[in-house]
Order: sequence, then structure tokens, then C-alpha cells
Amino acid sequence: RDSHKLTKTMVDVVVVPRNFRLLEELESGEKQNDGEFLPVSYGLKDQNDTYMYDWNGTIIGPEGTTFAGRIYSLHLHCGDNYPDRPCTVRFNDRVDMGRYVTADGTVQNLDVFGAWERDFTMEDVLSSIHQLMQDPSIRNLVQPAEGTTY
Repeated sequence: RDSHKLTKTMVDVVVVPRNFRLLEELESGEKQNDGEFLPVSYGLKDQNDTYMYDWNGTIIGPEGTTFAGRIYSLHLHCGDNYPDRPCTVRFNDRVDMGRYVTADGTVQNLDVFGAWERDFTMEDVLSSIHQLMQDPSIRNLVQPAEGTTY
């Protein structure tokens, strides 16, 4: 009789498939957020990429930093394990963010990468980078000449 009762440990978890999740992110990235200014944006690099691997990202440099007045272009790659694992991110525009960006522009060591959870998004990653640009250890680093790329 009691065998049909659910216990607290018997919880059904619905895992949204990768492509459905990426379609949600695509839709979110294309929305206009009711005129609210967002310093980050992203969208699919190639509309014919049915697996939605490659994305373009943009970060507007925060005011009061050496990044201010610049728009940074990034490449995001969502591998087969996304969103269970974070996307990889690489700056297209040269930037100095110390230990957080390698010589080829790859972003590393972000807190969001180390604490990654399945419900984090590409917007979370880009916002994390934007926030890091404002960190006291990063905000005043001399930046490469505008327009230089990796």
C-alpha cells in the first residue's frame, strides 16, 4: 500500500537537452530587454550552425577603467558538454587582464568557471568578465592599442 508514496529522496529531475537550452539562450540574447542597458551581448555566429557551437559576444568596457570607451569582441564555443560544462571564451580584441587572459586571448581562471552549474549561461560568463574588468587589480592595467587583435 505505501509503496506508491514518494519519499523525499525520490525526486524527478528534468534535464533540458543541450539544443533546447541553447535555443533559450539564443532567444534571450536577441531580446531587447525593454530598453535596459546591458554591457554584454551575445548571439549565434552562424545562423546555419544547427549544433549552435560558435557564438559572438560583446562587452562594453566599464566606465572608470582603462577598458572604458571600447567595445570588446569575443568568441564563445559551446562544446557538446555545454551546459554541463562552461563554454570556452576567447577575446578577438587584444586585452590585458593579467592571469585571466592567455597570450592567445583565451579567458581562464574565472570564478564562474570553477563554480559552474548547469543553469549558468553565456550571459553569466560575459557578465563575470565585465565585472572582473572593474576589479581593483585589473581596472587600471594599460591596454593594448585599440583595434589590435589576436
